[in-house]
Amino acid sequence: MTLNTNPWAAQIDPLAQDVAAVLKRMGGSAHQRDVVQCVAAMKRQRGEMVAQDLANKIVEVFERYRDLFFKPFGEGSMRWALQPGVA
Repeated sequence: MTLNTNPWAAQIDPLAQDVAAVLKRMGGSAHQRDVVQCVAAMKRQRGEMVAQDLANKIVEVFERYRDLFFKPFGEGSMRWALQPGVA
């Protein structure tokens, strides 16, 4: 039996899935502000409520799922990207 190292194999937060979808559509990386705006737009299109603290929740998702997301220009940057191999 082999260990599955696919980060998508485990159940992850639906918000993390939205963030990953946005980053993938944007070529793999984007400014945090743009990700927040696009995730909010996706939620509105699905008829979901957009919480006032959505930006904070997205930052929490970025930090919690460091196996999926990273800051390509270093920790002082506001740009986030999908980890290499995550698609």
